[in-house]
Amino acid sequence: MSQGNNSNSNNLVVPQSHGALDQLKYEVAQELGIAIPQDGYYGNMVTRDTGSIGGSITKRLVQIAEQQLAGRF
Repeated sequence: MSQGNNSNSNNLVVPQSHGALDQLKYEVAQELGIAIPQDGYYGNMVTRDTGSIGGSITKRLVQIAEQQLAGRF
């Protein structure tokens, strides 16, 4: 499967979350000082940058989940 034509092999459990995840991606990239390509093609980005964005998103999602779980008990 070619990643160059903006296809994504990740399946979202909640398809409606796509917009929220995109927004989070742009927020994290801005905080890190990394420009997201406007055309959606990530092939020219440095792997370190895309990894930093993904790692920061994961960290933030874990924090949100921990906060939600802490509020339930």
